Amino acid sequence: MTIGEKLYEGKAKILYATDNPDVLITHFKDDATAFNAQKKGQIEHKGEMNCAITTAIFQFLATKNVPTHFIAQIDPTQMQVVAVQILPIEVVVRNIAAGSLVKRTGLPLGTSLKQPIVEFFYKNDDLGDPLINNDHIELLNLATSAQVQQLRQMALSINQHLQELFDQCRLTLVDFKLEFGVDRQGKILLSDEISPDTCRLWDRDITDTQARIMDKDRFRQDLGKVDTAYREVMTRVQAIVLAMIS
Repeated sequence: MTIGEKLYEGKAKILYATDNPDVLITHFKDDATAFNAQKKGQIEHKGEMNCAITTAIFQFLATKNVPTHFIAQIDPTQMQVVAVQILPIEVVVRNIAAGSLVKRTGLPLGTSLKQPIVEFFYKNDDLGDPLINNDHIELLNLATSAQVQQLRQMALSINQHLQELFDQCRLTLVDFKLEFGVDRQGKILLSDEISPDTCRLWDRDITDTQARIMDKDRFRQDLGKVDTAYREVMTRVQAIVLAMIS
């Protein structure tokens, strides 16, 4: 398959066309950003690690009948994906209070929520990706009410499956962000990536509130050893998923 023109470049990935209009190539970069790209840097081998982690997780989700845009990993930093129209909505699922939820509610960091919370954010860098509700989504024509309901149901289902996976990896899934796209047949597919860039993950074997962090918060908070944390997540996830699907 021939890689064609660059279609889009975001903070963490580049999307390329191919000679098949239904298939695209996603390239994972080493670039790291935080706070709506106000903080920038690089994490050594991040592209390879996030590509590997996302591949393993999408393979795991396929066994749970979760529809995704993933086709195959073709290179350490590249994967083939189904061409989709990305919905301009970031779907965040929260199991434990952290990040902006703590800032907005005053809940103590680490508070276990009675049930998972699903939040929607408008995927718009110029506006700072603001928190939105169903009425905002309808007002801005970002998705239909049926699609919003499906996004919520899919997000909660994915949360259950990811908790199952990360439990076996001795990691606590604090919260995570999902993106979805619509393929040419109108089907909603989980898209983008699932990695330490998009999840908050805490090591269950460590009690120290900083040392336990295994995700991009290490970059956000200048905690160091970011690449070490990502590599440990990759090693654990790959081992568990390989055992499941082999």
